[in-house]
Amino acid sequence: MSTTSQYDFEVMTNEQVAQDVWCMRCHTDLAALLSPGQFVNIQVPGNAAHVLRIPLSFSRTDAKARTLELVFAVVGEGTRRLSAMQAGQTSTMVGPCGKGWQLPTRKGRALLVAGGVGLPPIVACARMLTQAGVGFDAIVGAQTSDKHVDYLLDELRALAPCEGCDCARKVLVTTDDGSRGIRGFTTAAMRNMLAEHAYGTVYTCGPQPMMAGVAKLAASAGSDCQASLERMMGCGFGACSCCNVALASGGYALCCTDGPVFDAKEVAW
Repeated sequence: MSTTSQYDFEVMTNEQVAQDVWCMRCHTDLAALLSPGQFVNIQVPGNAAHVLRIPLSFSRTDAKARTLELVFAVVGEGTRRLSAMQAGQTSTMVGPCGKGWQLPTRKGRALLVAGGVGLPPIVACARMLTQAGVGFDAIVGAQTSDKHVDYLLDELRALAPCEGCDCARKVLVTTDDGSRGIRGFTTAAMRNMLAEHAYGTVYTCGPQPMMAGVAKLAASAGSDCQASLERMMGCGFGACSCCNVALASGGYALCCTDGPVFDAKEVAW
């Protein structure tokens, strides 16, 4: 495992890809060290009073080209400044942070369930599964049609078939208001999928209530479930202990070092 450290990065492109959602592609040596499901902690320039970094998951890395793709929602002043960074601007990021996705130990197809900006790490997971020859289906939800990141949906649908397995896949799209795809929550679509198929492992990232529902459905179906959690992370490497995750067995874990990916059965939802 690579040691967490600070790395320089330079913005290559930074553009809006959905309502309040941006995609930044940057050049950094850290790209060669990241595994799917891990995250980076970014120092956003422009306000010296903001000393805390912003933790972000990623959708793609290219180790050879040393490039990293970050898809994030603008939800506050820090991410607003991040969305305003231009090509050629530089800053620093800390990583690789946390524990990422694990390949399934159960045989069978996987089911990926993403909500909102939980989609980027799920896309990274899909590439990992494809490279390992694991077939999957996916459910991707957002509040409204214009909050869906279309190019990531296209990537999920277009991932090349795996040699030696049937990777023909369903990619279901849901919206809370019915403006695209299936009207309703991802958990309702998941319930229907589980009635039609057996899945060895479920992977999920999105709002906490959604993931709690996904974890419950996976457990009732006898499927393993890995969940990528989100917490306020002050440091990203376990020093500040402010990103506690309550455990089903009692006590707490740290999201930034013990996660962000957890076995869903371990979490006290």
